[in-house]
Formats: sequence, C-alpha cells, structure tokens
Amino acid sequence: MTCDLQLAPSEGIHQQSNTQIIWSWNAMPIASGYKWHTSNNFAAATDMGTATTKTETGLTTGNSYTRYVWAYNTCGNSQPLVLTGQAFACGGSMTKAHTAGTVAPVNKTVTYGTVTGIPGETSKCWITRNLGATQQANTVNDATEPPAGWYWQFNRKQGYKHDGTTLTPAWTITAIDEDSDWLPASDPCALLLGSTWRIPTKTEWTNVDATGNWTNWTGPFSSALQMHAAGYLSRTTGAITNRGANGYYWSSTQHSTPRGWDQFFSSAGSFQSNDNKAMGFPVRCIRD
Repeated sequence: MTCDLQLAPSEGIHQQSNTQIIWSWNAMPIASGYKWHTSNNFAAATDMGTATTKTETGLTTGNSYTRYVWAYNTCGNSQPLVLTGQAFACGGSMTKAHTAGTVAPVNKTVTYGTVTGIPGETSKCWITRNLGATQQANTVNDATEPPAGWYWQFNRKQGYKHDGTTLTPAWTITAIDEDSDWLPASDPCALLLGSTWRIPTKTEWTNVDATGNWTNWTGPFSSALQMHAAGYLSRTTGAITNRGANGYYWSSTQHSTPRGWDQFFSSAGSFQSNDNKAMGFPVRCIRD
C-alpha cells in the first residue's frame, strides 16, 4: 500500500490590523489537518484541525512577524509554509528608528504615513514619503534634503544621504552589471520597514502612471503619494544631480544586466525609464 505524503499548503491573504493578524493558508486536497506555530517546530505546534485561519492577538503595532504552518495526514507532515505579516492597518502611521550601518546611512527616527486606494494599484499599501525622508515635499520642485530621503543603487541595500554638500557614506560602486531583479535580501523597504514591504515592480509603476493619467510631474505630486523631483546620485561620483528638476524612483525590475526600470517624471513628462543600475535613486515602499 502506497502513502501520499502531504505537500505544504500555499499562503493565503492575511487580515492585518494594528494589534492582530488573522493568518490564512489554502486547503490541500489530501490533508487531514493543519498545525500552526510561532517557530519552526512541528512537534510543539498548535493543531488547527481542518481550519485554514489562525487569529493572533496582542501584537505590537508596526512589527513584522513570521509564522509556520504544516499540513498533515496519516503518512506524515509537510514541509513548513512560512507566513509573513505585519501588525499594521494601512492608512495609519508607523514610526521606525533607523540605525546607521549597512542599510541606513545615518541614525534617524522617521514616522511614515501610509495610504491605500492609489489608482492603478488600489489594493496595495504605500508609504507617503520617500524612504528615509523626514517629511513630504512642500512643492514638486523642492530641492532640499529632508523630503528627498535616501538614495540606493539597484539591488544594493546600502542607502546614501546627500545633504547638498556631503555624501554619507562614501561612494564605492561605480558600475553594476548582473542578471538580476532586486532581490528581497537587499531590498531596503523590507530591511528597514519589515519583511512585508518591498520596492514596487515596473508593472505596478506602469499601472499607477497610466491609471492616474500622470502626463508630467503634476500627476505624481498631486496624487496621494505626493512624489516630487528628488533627483539622483551620479554613478561615477555620488554627486547629487537634478534635485528639484527630475524625479527618479526605482522599481524592483531590471531592464538588462546594466540597467534597471524606474518611474521618471519632470515638468515635461512622466513614464517608465531605464537607467544605469549604479545610479542612486530614492525609493517608495509598497506592500500587498
């Protein structure tokens, strides 16, 4: 007699609020039941019977959490499904204390607002200022440092601050040529805000640009995202360039080995551009 070992379930859509997550996974056809736990320990896991949700309360607002689910039957248990979520309801704000190191360029505590319902990607949650920015821009051509936030090279986790005179830390990478999209392990959104956050894809920027009818920089600035022309860092020297004139915001999608896709806008247009991966652009973060 043969015995079919149970495969792991797939992740469902979690309901996340400020102190609670209702974890969800999808039913498997030959499963007798499921187990859920806060660590990768099947023996100590809670038997959920045939339920495919688990409500966890008493969580800390803004914190990200990782949980584990197994399917089982008489033949044994599956490999764990790793669930990730954040105790946070979109539309509120979250405060993050960033520590200078391999991601944040300086110590800074930032309160990020969030918004959903953005035309083109209405189900997604976005931060309402650039990553590392202490405020939103007052005007679309604001050339100051506080609303610009920090800058990143494509698929690199190290952020850079440029106050108009000094770059922190020193610029060391002048060329990037690799066949890769932006990987989660180097995504500053995930590393600084929590694992549920990420850099938008090219498709997501395309959808927002087209549905929002962004024809020039008025569109992104007048939207709920209030994006402005934060400029970029030169790939050769790290010098601040075009701040107050053009906006460049990375996507997580590469164009080619030396170039990545980004959302570009100026007084004359708004569209998806592809630029050298070694250039430093600001990022906006998104979560599903």
